[in-house]
This record gives sequence, C-alpha cells and structure tokens, in this order.
Amino acid sequence: MSSDFETYEQDFGTVTAELTNKIGRIPKLGGEEKTQLVLNVDKQLEEVRELLEQMDLEVREIPVQSRAMYNSRLKSYKQEVEKLEKDFKRSRIAYSDEVRNDLLGDDVGSSENQLIKLREERAHLLDNTERLERSSRRLEAGYQIAVETEQVGQEILSNLHTDREKIQRARERLRETDANLGKSSRILTGMLRRIIQNRVLVFVLGAFILLTIILAIYFNLRGH
Repeated sequence: MSSDFETYEQDFGTVTAELTNKIGRIPKLGGEEKTQLVLNVDKQLEEVRELLEQMDLEVREIPVQSRAMYNSRLKSYKQEVEKLEKDFKRSRIAYSDEVRNDLLGDDVGSSENQLIKLREERAHLLDNTERLERSSRRLEAGYQIAVETEQVGQEILSNLHTDREKIQRARERLRETDANLGKSSRILTGMLRRIIQNRVLVFVLGAFILLTIILAIYFNLRGH
C-alpha cells in the first residue's frame, strides 16, 4: 500500500510543479491565450484533487502503527493544494503592468475609470472566492463526518454479525442440551420401570415361596 502512496506522491509533485509555473504566467497573458491557460490549470487542479483522494484512500489501508506519518504528509499536500488554489484565483483577476497598460489605453479619464472598475471587480471576485472556500471547507468537513459515520456503521454491523453468530451457536448448544436431557429422561424412565418390575417380581416370588412353605407345613402336620 505504501508503494502506491509514494507513486501518487511522485505524480503529485510533478503536477504541482507544472501548476506553479502556469499560475505564475497567467497574469502576464491576456485574451484567448489567458483563457486557455486558465482552463488548463483548472483541469490540472482537478487532477491534483483526485490524486489527494487516492492518497487518502491508500492511507486508510495502511496499518494503524504507520498511519500517522502518512497522514502528516497528506495534510501538508492538502495545504499545498489550498495555496495553489488561492494563487490561481488571484492570478485570474491579476494583471501585469503590460496587460494593464493595454487595457487602460492612452486616455487618462478612461484609464482611471477602468482601473476603478477593475478594482471593484477584483474585490467582488475575492469576496466570492472567500465564500466558495468557506463552502468548500464545510463540504470537506461534512464529507469527513460522513466517512467517519460510515466507518462506525461498519464496525457496528460487524459487531452485530459477531453477536448473531454467538447467539446462533448458543441456540445450537441449547438444542443439543435439550436433546441430551430428553434422552437421559427416557433412559431414567426405562430404568425406573425395570426397577418396579423387578420389585413386583420379587414380591410375587416371595409370596409364592411363603405360600409353598405354609402349605408344606400344613400338609406335614395333617399327615401326623
């Protein structure tokens, strides 16, 4: 698992290096060229987020005793991506001196108005950016809670499955005990019946012997 994590790390380093270079170039461009570069950076940022998700999944599969180190590295990568996203948002509304001069032109009054307009738009975009970041953090926190809840649910289901197996084994042992008790009861009943039969037989034999002795004495006395 750690080898997969390190592979994702290498891809992450390569892509973030390219992003840093491209984000630095955005303010120096204008028009269609800037639009294309912005789209390209946005696509690569999505790739970086997917790499972070893959690394996060890999960390969850790493043994607990080694997980802390990888969690620390993953946290630093997430912070790096957050910084790249902020730099990207600023670069989209920033202009180099050359581009700014092209936009403002030669007319001073028009230049001042456009400059004020650009500042207002920049402030508005920054405000929207902050809102999006707060929403993103809330979504990430909600996702984390959902993942933890899923893990707790899986543990509960596992415990319930284990308890169910224990209950089933206890029921099987109870059925075996009931069967053994029934068998023992039948054996004891049979033994008791034979004991009673033997006692009755002894009583009958005793009575018969006693009657025989009495009759023998009687006929003996009568013969004399």
